[in-house]
Amino acid sequence: MTEYGRGAGHEPWHPEDPLYGDQGWAGQQAEQGTQDPYGGQPQHYQQEPQQYQHDAQQQQYQHEQQPQPQQPYYDGGQHYAEQQQYGHNGGWDTPQQQEPVPYGMNPAADPYAGQQPAYGADGNDYYAAPDAYPPPQPPNQRRTPEPEPTAEWDAEQEAPEKHPFFTGADEGDDAEPDQPREPRRGRGGNDRRGGKPKKKSRNGTACLFVAVVLVGGVGGLGYFGYQFYQDQFGAPEDFAGSGTGSVEVEIPKGAGLGQIGSILARKGVVKSSGAFVSAATANPKSQGIQPGVYPMKKEMSGKAAVDLMINPSNLNALIVKEGERNVGIYEAIDNKLKLDAGTTEDVAEKEFKDLGLPEWANDDPDIKDPLEGFLYPSRYDIGKKSTPKSVLKEMVTRAKAKYEAANVEAEAQRLGLDSPMQLITVASLVQVEGKYKHDFEKVSRVVYNRLKPNNTETVGRLEFDSTINYIKAESRLDIGAVDSLRQIKDPYNTYDIKGLPPGAISNPGADALHSAINPKPGPWYYFVSVTADKTLFAVTNAEHEKNRRQYEEELEKSGQ
Repeated sequence: MTEYGRGAGHEPWHPEDPLYGDQGWAGQQAEQGTQDPYGGQPQHYQQEPQQYQHDAQQQQYQHEQQPQPQQPYYDGGQHYAEQQQYGHNGGWDTPQQQEPVPYGMNPAADPYAGQQPAYGADGNDYYAAPDAYPPPQPPNQRRTPEPEPTAEWDAEQEAPEKHPFFTGADEGDDAEPDQPREPRRGRGGNDRRGGKPKKKSRNGTACLFVAVVLVGGVGGLGYFGYQFYQDQFGAPEDFAGSGTGSVEVEIPKGAGLGQIGSILARKGVVKSSGAFVSAATANPKSQGIQPGVYPMKKEMSGKAAVDLMINPSNLNALIVKEGERNVGIYEAIDNKLKLDAGTTEDVAEKEFKDLGLPEWANDDPDIKDPLEGFLYPSRYDIGKKSTPKSVLKEMVTRAKAKYEAANVEAEAQRLGLDSPMQLITVASLVQVEGKYKHDFEKVSRVVYNRLKPNNTETVGRLEFDSTINYIKAESRLDIGAVDSLRQIKDPYNTYDIKGLPPGAISNPGADALHSAINPKPGPWYYFVSVTADKTLFAVTNAEHEKNRRQYEEELEKSGQ
């Protein structure tokens, strides 16, 4: 690389150049102890050649021998220093001794005088490159930069500016190349080219743009306003009439009116969800719409769909009531599935092992129906794909889950029963014998008291009429005399056998199961219901006979 001062070109100065950074002036500062205003001197100031160190010592000696007047000057805006004149012999002389020689014209002071100077005799600048900085000047040649000229006051410039959108004037970027730009503000002067830009009118384009925006906005507001009005006040699309054909619709649990309407619309039952919601909102009974499977028709009006769904009889579901026997449930399944009588009972007898019963369910060979007590009371939806086996399996699965949640195995052991099946049997007896739920816990206590070995009142027999009715598949209040009942030989005849029957006699619900697990403490051995909301409990047989007479009197009053 060619160094500055040693050849033509605009290469950077080399740090080891003796003239780099004005060594003569900096050398004096180093000897006099002047501190650099930025906390230290650059490295190239400290590494001066010995020749210049010797010249600096001579300059300091001459300066001390003859005091010189000093004048402050401003070195380019950086800091004030004492003005010195750089002599042609490399020493420090006063202005009175000799005239200053332009820098670079004195061969005796310039160690590179034999080479091409920075400024030649012809005045040409050999460093004049577009991106080069001017060479450094000695202290006596440095001048304070002249301030930029201040623009004269212009009334037009001081006037408030107007946005070009309204004036039609351009900001300057769109001005034609042959037109000067408008003076820029904020830098203390006019634009270098001066003059004013050529104005271009945009009034026509601006008006057209505003008109398009206004028309589009009004049209958009009108459209959305119409849509809002239709949604809020307009009647939703709806069919007319009660519909035709048939379609099966299943409504899930927890579905609201909007979700039900969407399901019906997808199935083609109603024309829109809004039609159903509007009709359901107007009918207070619509809150009673239950989840399940509904046989519907196609293209029904919203009102017709609501009227059909609020009627429980139209719900394609099977309801198993608490305390209902299996015989009645089998008949109901046949009717729902439109099967021949006895079809479901035959499936239950032959395929009960494939329905998912718990292991402890069918231990006793004397059980009349292994599924008794496992067709859990609830509502079961019946669809086109339903079969007797699928419906029975769903019931058994629900009962098994309920019994596991109640922890029947551990509770049966705690109560001193032989198996969980006996606990289900107790619950089935409580469900049938206890006419009212508020009596279930006392009835449960009567069962456990009669099962005690020290029971002297009934001698270990339950003597429940419900077991006789189960044997006969009847439901009567007057079952006959006790002596005649004991002649019936059947494992379920509690007038004849001691203890519990081999299996359940009904399908108990949650309340009966809870009462069987948690009987109310008490000494009762007898009970009889005398009115619709009153049951009398007794400890002795004499007390029980007194309660029975009251029961018969109530029957006479009611005409039964």
